[in-house]
Amino acid sequence: MRVAIVGAGFSGIAMGIALRREGIEDFSIFERAPDIGGVWLHNTYPGAACDVPSYLYSYSYAQRRDWTRPCSPQAEILDYLHDTAREHGVAEKVRTDTEIARADFDESANRWTLETLAGERITADALILACGQLSRPAWPDIPGRDEFAGPSFHSAEWEDEHDLRGRRVAVIGTGASAIQFVPPLAEQVAQLDVYQRSPPWMLPRRNPGYPGWARALIRRVPGLQALRRKGMLAFMESGIVGQTRIPALSLLLRAWSSAFMRRQVRNPELRRQIWPDYPIGCKRVLFSSAYLPALQRPNVELVSERIARITARGVLMADGREREVDCIVYGTGFKTHQFVAPMEVAGVGARTLEHAWADGAEAHLGLSVAGFPNMFLLYGPNTNLGFGSIIVMIEAQVGYVIDALRTLRRTGADALDLRPEVQAASAAAVQQRLRNSVWMGCQSWYRQESDGKVTNNWPGQMLEYVRATRRLRAEEYRLVYPHGQVVREPGAPVAGGASAAS
Repeated sequence: MRVAIVGAGFSGIAMGIALRREGIEDFSIFERAPDIGGVWLHNTYPGAACDVPSYLYSYSYAQRRDWTRPCSPQAEILDYLHDTAREHGVAEKVRTDTEIARADFDESANRWTLETLAGERITADALILACGQLSRPAWPDIPGRDEFAGPSFHSAEWEDEHDLRGRRVAVIGTGASAIQFVPPLAEQVAQLDVYQRSPPWMLPRRNPGYPGWARALIRRVPGLQALRRKGMLAFMESGIVGQTRIPALSLLLRAWSSAFMRRQVRNPELRRQIWPDYPIGCKRVLFSSAYLPALQRPNVELVSERIARITARGVLMADGREREVDCIVYGTGFKTHQFVAPMEVAGVGARTLEHAWADGAEAHLGLSVAGFPNMFLLYGPNTNLGFGSIIVMIEAQVGYVIDALRTLRRTGADALDLRPEVQAASAAAVQQRLRNSVWMGCQSWYRQESDGKVTNNWPGQMLEYVRATRRLRAEEYRLVYPHGQVVREPGAPVAGGASAAS
């Protein structure tokens, strides 16, 4: 069995480790970047760090007890990924600087054919797409963006060669990245204009380094690390309940956030600017104890008025005022609804994933799509969390894929193809549950702008998802055998042709 994995971030590395544990050695991980790491390779902006404690934002089977602080900085997380990949013998399986341009399912051979951007063709029995949801920077649709004469770049593509000390800088966007890089940027620039479209709800995150005694306890006391993981998991699970099932619980979160934000911002006018007008959790809740104080520095101004266009000299406001700057940094997030784009994926009958997702991305348990045999997504549609650790979800997904490969070995089938009615029922159930979630209360990157469909978030708790993916239910799939014969397991009548899967 040969397996192709696309993406060498947390998901792709976890899949590689699981394959080796299963005894499957014939696999390759294709990574378009020059190194592994995914978002933790690309996002090198000042202050880049995780907002989930590292003892939970890490593999359960590869725990470190020497993190320097609760929420580790980017470089430390990247080192962790490198160390883990190397220790588990996966690093040598990664092909860097190799972008997969397209993947096609060959119905005559029941295999996938991948083509790289350079034109190389590779075949595989199973295709694992570990591209992530936050891998492609999103640029704002602001007129004149290319006319600016000075340096401008996206926070996910930070350009360190520009010395911003003593310069006038505009930051467009106030999302999760911006609230991390604004404070260190404010300390070195002459003037910082922060352009805000929608203010975030915020919670404290001081994140001091562990004192020596604490690091010694974590390293030497048996079970302490596991206890910390369980405690943080339980705390985050309670937050998810407030977002998905019991809205009243979110009132406690709102009270905590409100008290924190009021304590940090005393100025009535600034407080008016930074106060959200939507339910807490509807957009991503952000963690920082440094961002709001940074906005109150004498060299920082929060700008909430509408931008008309970018000019050669700076930012032109809707009222006609032009604010001149030397550099523009776009902290405007990612293309979150495309998932595997720009890669083209074609399944049974040459039907593309783009066509299958014309009304919005969906997959059974975020993993399988009908008509795309032996293709599995990691961190796919409706598996993101508004509160929690995505690593918990990824480990569950990897286990499900391994169970799928075991099913192929056990049955002798060439491929597993999700039954269309299973996908339809699964997608309908997810959307039905999401109707009662907090995410329906405003527009955010969790939802499509066209119809408001939530394509990114899981409607329940992490452990519920772990239970749902604990094993593959073979009756939800058609087993595809050589020569296109398709059967349903167990004991179902034979259906004709691989086209029966579509």
